[in-house]
Amino acid sequence: MKAPNETLRKILVSCGLLASLLYLGMNIFIPMAYPGYNYSEQAVSELSAVGATTRNSWIFWANIYAVLSIAFGIGIWLSAKGKRSLQIVAALMVVSAAIGLFWPPMHQREDLVAGKGSTTDTLHIVFSAITVLAFLLMMAFSAGACGKKFRIYAIGSLVLMIIFLGLTALQSPQMEANLPTPLLGVWERIGIGLYMLWMAVFALQLLRQHDRKKGAA
Repeated sequence: MKAPNETLRKILVSCGLLASLLYLGMNIFIPMAYPGYNYSEQAVSELSAVGATTRNSWIFWANIYAVLSIAFGIGIWLSAKGKRSLQIVAALMVVSAAIGLFWPPMHQREDLVAGKGSTTDTLHIVFSAITVLAFLLMMAFSAGACGKKFRIYAIGSLVLMIIFLGLTALQSPQMEANLPTPLLGVWERIGIGLYMLWMAVFALQLLRQHDRKKGAA
């Protein structure tokens, strides 16, 4: 019979799997309610932009995603057993998810060009930069926590994520100027997808880690 603390730990860690699957579903289904939305050319943030038809639904599910991520962070902390690298990942996960609950909205492209943007657009960029940095740091600190194979996977994912989010950043000025942004949505979704996949794989590693140690005892 599993100890109550171990059962709670596994439930919280499993929230990492649920969070990654939820975000994937959000990116598949929510854009369907946005007339004319182009997955390959438009950014994810445009789904929650001021005036977007999908803003309310995105915020609703994004808040659930944030809560699941906070729960995952707590699960990582319970899995750390004093290991500093995992404690750092746990803290970053909770902080970045909590920030997501207060994410400032951007305005739609045509509004930005018309000068209708506001302070929230600047804050949106700041929040994005902080969150991406947290993602990269989490992947980096997790690399040494779950064995050699996971270390190689985490570092490889980290490098690829930097590349694809860099490609996204290169097209951001065109989006703000309401100019064509071919493949902006593709690059961004690959970058975010790499993080979501890391989250799922990391959660599975933490779920299996205790069982392997128990079997070896």
